Amino acid sequence: MSKKESWLYGINPVREAIKSGRKIRTIYIAKQRHTQLDAIIAMAQNKAIAINFTEKDFFDSRFHKGHQGIAAIVEKKAFLTIDELLQIPFDRGELPFFLVLDCIEDPRNFGAILRVADAAGIHGVIYQFHRSAGLTDVVSKASAGASEYVNLVEVVNIKYAIEKIKMADINIIGAEVGSQMTLWDIDMKIPLAFVVGSEGKGLRRTVGLMCDFFVDIPMKGKINSLNVSMAAGILSYEVLRQRRS
Repeated sequence: MSKKESWLYGINPVREAIKSGRKIRTIYIAKQRHTQLDAIIAMAQNKAIAINFTEKDFFDSRFHKGHQGIAAIVEKKAFLTIDELLQIPFDRGELPFFLVLDCIEDPRNFGAILRVADAAGIHGVIYQFHRSAGLTDVVSKASAGASEYVNLVEVVNIKYAIEKIKMADINIIGAEVGSQMTLWDIDMKIPLAFVVGSEGKGLRRTVGLMCDFFVDIPMKGKINSLNVSMAAGILSYEVLRQRRS
């Protein structure tokens, strides 16, 4: 496999890679499972993608549990620059809506956030190369294939990206437990980018200093925090609710 290629595994990621038009070199399907994957096989054959039927051990030795007997060697997803991403909502005539991830290192959380981003119509997700899960096969699997459709910007320094966003007159809203304002107190019908931090530590201090304001998600239970992907989903759908009303 070349440096320009990577693995995908699982039914949804492989199916969405085919549908999205990603360049695929080979799809591997377990001999014991191929009768359950007729639709994907037909899609691949229609696009002249090579299919290799192999033993289950091939998957067990390479991938995490949940591979579902299917994997593919694909061309790596292309990333956007921050300037390219900022142009997207203006080209569409839409209010900017971005998500900035500050040190989200758990790949399943990262993937679930990408699933939220696709569902909520977020224009793009920005994250830092270091101290981040990045776009891996585990992340793609956790996103259920949504990673194929989300615009991604991978940067060396997240603070540089936030500065570029602020220069475009886009408000930076930090998600922070214990903030005085809740997500219901803010007018979301403005150009905005949410910044969410890791579950254990939240936003880094230097990143928090760059936020225009902070919001909290009110909770009545005894656990004082939400999984970061759940929080991202709640915040994102409050934006949708306000912008539709």
